[in-house]
Amino acid sequence: MTDQRQGPRRRGQGELEALVLSALREADRPASAGWVQERLGGNLAYTTVITILTRLLAKGAVTRERAGRSFAWTPASDQAGLAAHKMRKVLDAESNREAVLSSFITSLEPDDERLLRELLGRAENERED
Repeated sequence: MTDQRQGPRRRGQGELEALVLSALREADRPASAGWVQERLGGNLAYTTVITILTRLLAKGAVTRERAGRSFAWTPASDQAGLAAHKMRKVLDAESNREAVLSSFITSLEPDDERLLRELLGRAENERED
């Protein structure tokens, strides 16, 4: 027997984090969790927004400052920065970094491999200057 109920689709943690970060980037100043909740249409519970903000804080994706009895939140990085942080975390957790990087590079599409080589060349030039 299958469940025929059609409730709202459950979003993954990464998707919720992206939504919260996007809302924070739209703010013209540090924003409260309540503001973020309203900005997202009120579909998330306040406690869920706080949980997501706290996770983002632990990842270094947001900062917070005391604002009365609560906090005001500010994005510390964009989506690319958050993805890079995740990639670095995965790499740091592995004992054989060479094998992980080698596997990653060989799995890239030719255009992405070319772009990576170009970016590495730029980074090397910047270090030399």
